[in-house]
Amino acid sequence: MRMERLSQDKIRIFLTFDDLSERGIQKEDMWREIPKVHELFSEMMDQAYSELGFDASGPLAVEVFAMPAQGMVVIVTRGKMERDSEAGAEEELDEEVYEMEVTLEQSEAIIYRFRDIEDAIGAAKMLKSQITDEGRMYKYQNHWILCFDPSSGENANDNALIAILAEYGDATSVTPAVLEEYGQLIIPAHAVQVLTEHFA
Repeated sequence: MRMERLSQDKIRIFLTFDDLSERGIQKEDMWREIPKVHELFSEMMDQAYSELGFDASGPLAVEVFAMPAQGMVVIVTRGKMERDSEAGAEEELDEEVYEMEVTLEQSEAIIYRFRDIEDAIGAAKMLKSQITDEGRMYKYQNHWILCFDPSSGENANDNALIAILAEYGDATSVTPAVLEEYGQLIIPAHAVQVLTEHFA
């Protein structure tokens, strides 16, 4: 489980599928109200407090993004406490209660980051000859990032794509929405083709 602070009131937590299976949780369970998921969330909030000093009291907006190769990304945003007549009632609750608004999204995009452009070019050369010339390239937090939309129903193709990308880069917890908002779009389409043609 890895976490980072995005702002004063927002953190991002990256859960691998190993993190989930160690706790006996299947990917599908994240969509269900079960005690194991509540325990996992409590554990995440405890770790967020000890590692990042993130206090999870009050209303929380929780976004869960599932990605095929990378695992799950959980973004927790702390809302402002409403100071009204209900504030007193809230203080009477002794046990730890998270007032959560949960959004669940499944991103099928395959996203890998590379330390330098040479690694991305190496992956592109392997991909172009064997699998695809598609993809988008971003620059985000000093990494080069290749993002692929899923192939239509061809799971084997996705697995081959992931296998090659994993040789050259690392799976990343960044979501397509984060890349679009905060990343710098370098190659908007056919990134594999562009990389192999310009950096042969």
